[in-house]
Amino acid sequence: MAFPPICIGCSAATTLHGGLCPACWPLLAFIDKPYCFILGTPMEFDFGEGQVSAAALADPPPFDMARSAVVHHGLGLKLASRLKYGDRADLARPMAQWMVRAGADLLPFCDLVVPVPLHRLRLLKRRFNQASELAAQVSALSGMPLRQDALVRRKATRSQVGLGRAERAANVAGAFAVPRRKRAVLKGRAVLLVDDVYTTGATVGAATRALKAAGASHVFVLTFSRVAAGAAPPHMWQDFSERPRTDGAGYGLYAAALRFLHKRKGAAG
Repeated sequence: MAFPPICIGCSAATTLHGGLCPACWPLLAFIDKPYCFILGTPMEFDFGEGQVSAAALADPPPFDMARSAVVHHGLGLKLASRLKYGDRADLARPMAQWMVRAGADLLPFCDLVVPVPLHRLRLLKRRFNQASELAAQVSALSGMPLRQDALVRRKATRSQVGLGRAERAANVAGAFAVPRRKRAVLKGRAVLLVDDVYTTGATVGAATRALKAAGASHVFVLTFSRVAAGAAPPHMWQDFSERPRTDGAGYGLYAAALRFLHKRKGAAG
């Protein structure tokens, strides 16, 4: 039986399967330039190719670069949750299409696709790994080989939901490993590490360390959505008009550049 195409956001009638209706399309916050060259974090101003956020400079990640398709709020959050908890494996294809678009500058440098794995006990409970579903679709769309078993989760960690940055990092420390028989597959290869959501980078950071320890030359991260806070760190500081606050927001050369551009924009207006 053939079913008519419906919007993956609200189930309204559409012209194509796996698409969005006109009402839902603007509710999905796609991440486009300007963004941090390393972390893929949305940035307020465009300073040209290769701009790097203060966060990436202050705490360089173990992976080489990261990209995400959408911001993790609104419809982006709902789609990620439906895939993960709602048995909506059909969403993996359209989500992966947006991911391939977002990671277009990474794909030419990658040799194989590896998903962030679940521990076997959680996999039994959840029945499928959303990262594996996305990785399979990214592999099919890009033509890049898929290695589902190149990375394993050897430690049953507690859920990351509700944990702070330090707690997340401690929770997944040493959680991943590459089976000895799979190390030859990774040696000297560039890996595209796929997950559904990038929050603090703790999970993909721990996975990256395991992949590089096993011989991977580079690790690039690609996720469907990423959390992008709207304030506090200097690279996301929004209140350009006031002086730097006591919590540190607004200090540094980058924040000073934002204030300068804000003042110049005001003078021009």
